Amino acid sequence: MASASIQAYDIIKAEIISRRFRPGHRLVESDLTVLCDVSRTPVREALRRLVSEGLAEFSPNHGAQVADMAGEDLDALYELRTLIEGYAARRAATRITLAQIAELEMLADRMEELSAQQTVVPEEASANSRFHRIIIHAAKSSRLVSVSNLVVEAPLVLRTIEHYTPEERARSMQHHRELIAAFRARDSQWAEAVMISHIKAAFIAIGREVPNQKQV
Repeated sequence: MASASIQAYDIIKAEIISRRFRPGHRLVESDLTVLCDVSRTPVREALRRLVSEGLAEFSPNHGAQVADMAGEDLDALYELRTLIEGYAARRAATRITLAQIAELEMLADRMEELSAQQTVVPEEASANSRFHRIIIHAAKSSRLVSVSNLVVEAPLVLRTIEHYTPEERARSMQHHRELIAAFRARDSQWAEAVMISHIKAAFIAIGREVPNQKQV
């Protein structure tokens, strides 16, 4: 049962992160059992986990649906994300492996290639998400990973990179390169400072769009 629940969780989460399930999309159990090739019980367990992580929300009248974040909730999420990812980058600087740094470089290369396109493709957003997750795991703290699942994953639903101007997109790519340089130098303060700037810039970009997207 546990493996089926994890399978359902991974599949549904991938649909949310990729934006195939967009904010507000209803998560219908019967449809999800077909998608995930599991019974209703693992789907329900997966949905409970997604709700606890902020990727989905539940209401008595509408059931489960993909979270639609805006306003104060988003502001709080990004404040927490700044603290958590800044701390993760600081820890990672002295713990990250050369293999992880190499993967960050590969992802940075790929994102820069994709950024030449005028529109953001799903692969670029996925690579960006992977880049951040590597840093969190490189901090080597299981508690930090658990907390980050509640705070870092949810804003990824908004695909911040889609809201960047060309100048902001270029700056984001430069932040990635500077983070890699800080990790190679094993400089904790440098890594933390760059990550904080990176997250704050993301919040400014998303803040231009999201407040006007949620109309009740």
